[in-house]
Amino acid sequence: MNVVVLVKQVPDTEGNRKLDPGDHTVDRAAVDPVINYIDEFAIEEGLRLKEAHGGEVTILTVGPERATESIRKALSMGADKAVHVLDDALHGSDALQTAHVLAKALGTLEWDVAVAGSEATDSRMAVVPALLAGLLDVAQLTQARKVTVDGSSVTVERVTEGGYEVVEGSTPAVLSVVEKINDPRYPSFKGIMAAKSKPVTVLGLSDLGLDQSDVGLANAASEVVSFENAPPRQAGQIVKDDGSGAVQIADFLAAKKLI
Repeated sequence: MNVVVLVKQVPDTEGNRKLDPGDHTVDRAAVDPVINYIDEFAIEEGLRLKEAHGGEVTILTVGPERATESIRKALSMGADKAVHVLDDALHGSDALQTAHVLAKALGTLEWDVAVAGSEATDSRMAVVPALLAGLLDVAQLTQARKVTVDGSSVTVERVTEGGYEVVEGSTPAVLSVVEKINDPRYPSFKGIMAAKSKPVTVLGLSDLGLDQSDVGLANAASEVVSFENAPPRQAGQIVKDDGSGAVQIADFLAAKKLI
């Protein structure tokens, strides 16, 4: 089974993330970049599928030069190779454009299952796996907490508000996973050293049959028109109970129109 894991490099959620006032895109230089948190669970699931069914795991990333750092970490976890779609014209691309680029990149590979995290921490849209499946006209099995493969059949337990539902599809298929699915492994020293020699194929837009009019901020279907920073958190109100504490709290909640 050939598995492709979609990995995105994002600004660290522990840092002070912000938008660039110049073009209203994410200021990726302001915070250290890391692998998108839920994508680590996707990497782990891809490795487990390989261990159970054979084949290889390919990491696929669309991002700037610095995304190489995240690619190498994914390779050090055990993936076999990587494809990095790198082109300055991609800056500011929205979810629709990104899904289109990923679809073209998958067209250069032999794959049975593409695995992604359910959402990215920098956008929180959770739509790219579904968009990708639609563009490729393949099965989409999203929000998976468990994946089972039997030949060309893929079954997942899909998380819902009330529990989970069992969904089945055939390969090729696009999966997205949630953090409940597994515990990602840590890169070993041996894995870190081996990652340095694993192949990474770099593709530009022309390699995918695309041009600048297909991607980028100027051609995106959505845009951030304006934004403002959230105001600093103000000090709370302390209630000292002198016998009227309950009344003071009720008055405070009523003033906020909470009761």
